[in-house]
Order: sequence, then C-alpha cells, then structure tokens
Amino acid sequence: MAKNAIQKIAMNAAENIPYDKLMLSQKNVRRIKDGVSIEQLADDIGRRKLIQSLNVRPVLDGEGGETGTFEVPAGGRRYLALGILIKQKRLAKNEPIPCIVNRGQETSAEEDSLAENLRRADLHPLDQFRAFKTLSDQGLDPDEIGARFFVSPATVRQRLRLASVSPKLLELYEKDEIRLEQIMAFSISDDHARQEQVWERISSSHTQEPYYIRRLLTETTVRADDRRAVYVGAQAYEAAGGVILRDLFEQDSGGWFQDAALLEQLVFDRLKVDAEAIRAEGWKWVEAAISFPYGHTSGMRRIYAEAQELSAEEIERYDALKAEYDKLDADYAKAEDADEAIEAKLDQLGAELDAIDDRPQSYDPSQKAFAGVFVTLAANGKLQVDAGFVRSEDEPRTETGDVDEGEEGSADGGTRSNGDDDGDGVVVNGQPVNDASGDDGEDDGIKPLPDRLVFDLTAQRTLALRNALAGDVDIAIIAALHAFVLQVFYRFAPDTCLEISMKSGSFSQVDGLAETSWAKEIAERHEAWDRDLPDEAEGLWDFLLGLDEASRKALFAHCVSLTLNAVVEPWNRRAKALEHVDVLGRSLQFDMVDAGWTPTVEFLGRLTKARILQAVREARGADSAQLIDHMKKDIMAREAARLLEGSNWLPEPLRVEVDEVSADAGDAAASEMSDEAALDGEAAELPAFLADDADPSSDEPVTIDSDEADHLQAAE
Repeated sequence: MAKNAIQKIAMNAAENIPYDKLMLSQKNVRRIKDGVSIEQLADDIGRRKLIQSLNVRPVLDGEGGETGTFEVPAGGRRYLALGILIKQKRLAKNEPIPCIVNRGQETSAEEDSLAENLRRADLHPLDQFRAFKTLSDQGLDPDEIGARFFVSPATVRQRLRLASVSPKLLELYEKDEIRLEQIMAFSISDDHARQEQVWERISSSHTQEPYYIRRLLTETTVRADDRRAVYVGAQAYEAAGGVILRDLFEQDSGGWFQDAALLEQLVFDRLKVDAEAIRAEGWKWVEAAISFPYGHTSGMRRIYAEAQELSAEEIERYDALKAEYDKLDADYAKAEDADEAIEAKLDQLGAELDAIDDRPQSYDPSQKAFAGVFVTLAANGKLQVDAGFVRSEDEPRTETGDVDEGEEGSADGGTRSNGDDDGDGVVVNGQPVNDASGDDGEDDGIKPLPDRLVFDLTAQRTLALRNALAGDVDIAIIAALHAFVLQVFYRFAPDTCLEISMKSGSFSQVDGLAETSWAKEIAERHEAWDRDLPDEAEGLWDFLLGLDEASRKALFAHCVSLTLNAVVEPWNRRAKALEHVDVLGRSLQFDMVDAGWTPTVEFLGRLTKARILQAVREARGADSAQLIDHMKKDIMAREAARLLEGSNWLPEPLRVEVDEVSADAGDAAASEMSDEAALDGEAAELPAFLADDADPSSDEPVTIDSDEADHLQAAE
C-alpha cells in the first residue's frame, strides 16, 4: 500500500504595501494598553526601523474581489506607531511597509491576532541581564541603554550588577536552582569566590533567605552609618583604596565598608591629627579613642569653661534687644489676629538674643596647664570633645614657705581644691607644724593637756553632739549630704567629722554601658551639680545650708544613688545585700521594662540555644519556640528578638522578686486581662515569616489565640 504524500506547507507571501493602503482591523484582540507605550514604540521604530512585519488581510468587495486596501489584525501597535511617525513628518504617507499577506484565510483574523500575542515568549531575566552586559561592553552607558529600551538608568545598573554575579551561581539560576531574590542578594559583593563560599554554606541548610545571604556577605564589613565610617567619610575611605559594597535592590543606608582594618587605621590617623590640634590649645594631655569605657573619668575632678565677659556696648545692645522683644511680645499677646510680620520680627530678635547668650566659652590658660581632654566619637560620627578633667597626680598644690624658682605656684583660685596646706613644712597628724624656733607666745610654761584627757573630753563632746544631731533632722541630713558631696565631687577634700564612707563601682569592663540612656542621664545630672557646687571645699557647708529643700533632696538622692550596687559577682557573696535590691526596687515600683531594657540580638547571641528557646517559650508560648528551634544560633537570636519585642520578657537577673501576696494579685490581674482579651476576640500576632506553612514573602499575619497570649506575662 502506497504511503500518503505529505502535504507541503506554503508560506503566506511577503509584500511591501504603502501605509495609506493599510487600515487597523477591529478584530485585533488587544484592547487594553500594556507594556511599552505606542509613543515609545514609535521612537524605537524610528531608531532601528521595523524588525517585525505586519500581518494583513485584503479587504474584499461584495463580489469577493480585492479592493486594494488591507486590514491589520495582527501588528496593530506597530501600525499605530508608524502612524505617529507619519504625523511627525518622519515617515511618508505612502511609505512601503513590509507585510505578510494572508489571502488563504484558513484561520480567522481573531485567531491570528491571539496567536501573535500568546505565542511570543518573553526573555528569561538572565538573557536580559547578559544582553545589557553585552551592550555595556560595546560602550553604551546605563543612561543610553535605558533610553533605548525605555527603562530607568537605575534599572539598567541593577541588571548589570546581576549579570556580574558568579557564573556558577547564574548557571544555577538558569536551572531554577536559585531564586532571583537570592541572586539579587549575592550581587552586593563582587567577590565571586566569597559568593560561591556563601552558597556552599547555605545550600544544604534550611535558611536560604536573601537577608541571610546579605548578612553573611557583609559580616566582616562595617556599615556606612557606623560612627567610624561617618567620621572618616566614604570619599576618604575610597581614596585610600577601600571598597564600599552597595545593594542596588534594598535600602542599604550607604552600603558597607568592606575593609574594616583600613577603616580603623583611617579613624586612628584622623583622631591623631584632631587630638594634636586640641593639644596645641594648651592642654596638659589629650587622650583619644573611638570609645571609652563607662566610668573612665572616675577619680578625676572637672573644671569648666567660662563665657566671655560682655563689653559695655554688648550689654547695652542686649538690654535694648530684650526690651524691644518684651514689648513686642506683650503687645502681640493682646492682638486678636495672627501677624506673620510680627512673628518674623520676634524670631529675629530671639535669634539675636540667643547669639549673645551663646557667646564663646573658654578655659583659663593656667587651668589648661594641669588639665586634659578626652576625645572620642559620638554615635553620629561627630568628634566629641570632653575637656577640663584633672587627674589626681596633676592636682595643683598650694605651696607654703619659700618656693624655688621654676616650681609651680599655687592653684588657680577658680579651681576646686581641698584647702589643705601641703607645703614643705613638717606635717603631724594632718596638721602643718610651724618651723619657727620660737615658742607659741605662752610665757607661763603651761604644757599641752595629756592625750588621754583630750580623748575623754572629746568623747563626751562627741556623744553630746550625736544627741543634739539626732534631735535636728534637717542638720543631720545636711551633715550626711556634706560628707557625701565631699567624697563624690572633691579630691583630697578635708575630712568630715561624720564617719560615713561611700563606694561607687564604675563597671568599666561592661562594653557599651556608657551609651545607655541611664548612663547618659546620670552623667548629665552629675555635670549639672558639678557646675553649681563651689570651687573650694571650704565653701560647701554654707552652700548646702543655702539650698532650698527640694534641691538639697535632689543632690542627696543623686549622691546616694551612686553607691547602689546590684551587680552579682560569683566571687562576692552578697546574698543579703542583693535581697535588699528587690526590696528597694519594689519600694521604687521599679521595672527594667519601664526603664527601657529590651532583649536585643546582641544579648540573645550571648545565650545558649536552649536559653533562647526558653525565653521565647516563656514570653510567647511553646508553639512560638517551635517556629525557630531548627534555626542556627545567629538566625535564632535574630528571630527571637523579633518575637520578644513588646512581650515585656526579662531574664532572671533583671526580674524583681515579688512576695506571694503580690504574685497572687499579679496572677489575678493577668487572668482578668486574658479573659477580657478572649471576650474581645483579640489575638497576639506573630511575624508571618516564622510560620512553617506560610510563604516567607506573604504579608498575612500568623496569630495565636488569647490563651496562648497568657505566656506574655513572663516577668513582672
């Protein structure tokens, strides 16, 4: 039996048809604008001409004959774009247009239009990346590439960056073994070896999210908003050969400084220059560092700058400005309507008054000769200069007797000194003894009283004074305050008759303690009092007597607060003292959550995985802990910090122990709150990215019911 002959396919003929013989078919299935606009397509055709013919059909008359006109069912956007070029006089009306003419009409016009749009395949993103890279290699810059393909230059730079990822990783992306979001994360680094190393590390793990890839690629770098990077500046860092990693797909706050060692060296080099400039102002010493531990100024006295005195002309001008401001402000307060001109004038006068009030301050050169400066970097990267600190060994001494030429004289009267006479003479029992060979002016030969008699008499005086002091609460408080202030603010101060001693730990071994809000508030309060206290210790008693009651109590509380020590040390058994910490905390109604403490990633990173899970279990319940129990420790700490946010959870050392009555009351309150939440139908939300069955990119929240929310009450 003979085989049937295979029917050969005959292609539709290609013809050049004048544009004015073409018309848009109403059978074109595209109705909605999408993608590149007709105007942009016209510009593209004007640059590179047509690269795809129109699909047309002849328009027939009533008898089935061709009329010489053709309709365009497929290629309507190109037809309209050509029409725009004709309107712009860039194309002739009768310009021959390449067309594929379908005279057989074996399929309908609608089917051809649909097929043209559905059968086209968009470029794989990797093909687009590589094509942009080829054009870049041919000499086109991102702006030109963007203009030709109607995308922004930033988009072109992103595509070029993606094309620069390791070829091995791009090959995996081509095989759909790596997602596009992961390739975007890898693109922040140009080091192909490092990219491949990171992929090898995470390819067999559960955590392959883009944020984790970025973290691994930048774990040895320094963020651009770090104070060291801000202080040096990107320009100086790059001029020294440093490289900045940038993320073109996420907000990166300036990127990452890749060479941390180079950055540190640049910081120290600049700090040295800045410190030398400050030292040249006349200070005895300058100590500079990126940061200092908390309490680094402990044991040092501080002197302060004084504002420059106003001249007679400046005082006269200040008084005139103040009078004008007060009058205008009083008149304006009586006005019913607002007046922008008057408000502007008040602002101007206020600025001029502030300029006079904020006049430059300066230190006395004689003070600089024995004082020094600490130079460090503030959190915002600005240079922070703390001046006027006097070390104990540099304290000026008031000399007595003859002073050899070239030795330092007495301390400046404006500094805070002890008032003692540490001269070259003989000192006995803390009191100077006159070296003169003559007698004490007594001619009758009366000898000093016996030591034992003096002891007996002064013992009687001591008990009498104790009794009297016990009867005067106000003076007793002033006496204790006097003893405290001498120890806190004065070096080598004369002793008080009260046998009261204070100890205040500095805890300099704790990193970052100086940056806490509590340390800053204490330092600001201490400096404010330091400025107000008299320079000479001898004037302190009268100063304290002259204080109002509120100020005296505030100073007393400040001094007492510096002695509090709630630190637990394994070698120092202070069980009873630490029990008193809880008693004091309850009396103050103190809670570390209210004070602003939160479980940070850094804190959680210092715990074991079991401890991290225990914290989440206490705060959010067992189900929440199970969401992260499979993670590696660094990722677990990060996600645990998110879960614990707002939970009021505290680690054991920060919890205030409560008695049973208080605990029962707290449980009842918590139960009542839980019942109310259940009635209201409220639920505590968990981040969607931690849900086992949730898409990591989903915005849908994961919730736990109100019974599970009771676990939020981990510590009161």
